[in-house]
Amino acid sequence: MNFNGIDFNTYFKNYPDENGYFGKYGGAYIPDDLKQAMDEITEAYYTICKSSKFISELRRIRKEFQGRPTPISHLARLSDSIGNVQIYVKREDLNHSGAHKLNHCMGEALLAKYMGKKKVIAETGAGQHGVALATAAAYFGLECDIYMGAVDIKKQAPNVARMKILGANVIEVTQGLATLKEAVDAAFEAYTKEYKDCIYCIGSALGPHPFPRMVREFQSVVGIEAREQFLEMTGELPDAVIACVGGGSNAMGLFSGFLNDPVDIYGVEPLGRGPAIGDHAASIKYGKEGIMHGFNSIMLMDENGEPAPVYSIASGLDYPSSGPEHAFLHDLGRAKYDVVDDEETVDAFFKLSRLEGIIPAIESSHAVAYGMKLAKQMTKGSILINLSGRGDKDMDYVIEKYGIR
Repeated sequence: MNFNGIDFNTYFKNYPDENGYFGKYGGAYIPDDLKQAMDEITEAYYTICKSSKFISELRRIRKEFQGRPTPISHLARLSDSIGNVQIYVKREDLNHSGAHKLNHCMGEALLAKYMGKKKVIAETGAGQHGVALATAAAYFGLECDIYMGAVDIKKQAPNVARMKILGANVIEVTQGLATLKEAVDAAFEAYTKEYKDCIYCIGSALGPHPFPRMVREFQSVVGIEAREQFLEMTGELPDAVIACVGGGSNAMGLFSGFLNDPVDIYGVEPLGRGPAIGDHAASIKYGKEGIMHGFNSIMLMDENGEPAPVYSIASGLDYPSSGPEHAFLHDLGRAKYDVVDDEETVDAFFKLSRLEGIIPAIESSHAVAYGMKLAKQMTKGSILINLSGRGDKDMDYVIEKYGIR
């Protein structure tokens, strides 16, 4: 398929380019003391991760440890409550550890093992990436340091407990807003001092090259499975696919399976409390081109051009930028990006729980909320939503803040 001058038959060979760019987005804007570390990871990724031995071991892990492939579920009762459009979900909540994050964490930790590293370092927001990396570290016998904002530690207590039980060292970050951006800042700072013995395992499809490509390719298993499963279930492709977007790893995982198909693609950002600065984290909707955390993308800025304060009910989405590939797909028009607010998200959280017996992560509930809105606008057809994680981690917070609806 050709779209705005881009041949999507060869898209994955051409994007990113050798310097990590998706058009003008991406790259590696890093200090000299990290360049050697990034070059080492890049070389290892393009050699080790492309070997048949690595690929075979990762496939075995996905099947025997992660429980892949995860299924697709038809949400018949939710669909009937809205209209004629049929809604389906890709069940990444059933991936071991409860979210899509393990797809790239097992790959990154396996790479660390092949590189002879002793430790993995990462940031986490909602805690799912931290839990997944702690799981991978335990599986491979690696040390694990997880940096997490103080606000998110309070909101995501169950996941903090899981990380500690799995043997991870959870390091509280109190600077600034004490959420995801500050956790990334702290993790990168630690990595500059320890890179000879450890590897940074970024939690989304962002950061300096090669991370956006690496995470997309490890997550592409979601889209590959989903496309095959949907065709088998229905005999046709969905009319639309939807995923929530913070940094964008679960979305790129799903989208990658359908970029070359005549399927509408929607990324859903958190509008939070509203469009005022500091009340949301919808970077593509309200942001401008800018550089942070080693990559160029679309980001939310304050009046001084610095990363703006952000907010979302979903700890995994409160980040002031988005992955560079999402910025590229937005500019191309191949994917459409829209927003839902906290109230719509919480409503979807309870509706999916009550009508289908599935308690979704509050991040995933953004995609479900948008899928419900889109289904009301469509008169026929089908929608596939990436249910990127389960909501165990969010139950206490939602009940405390919103009660039982």
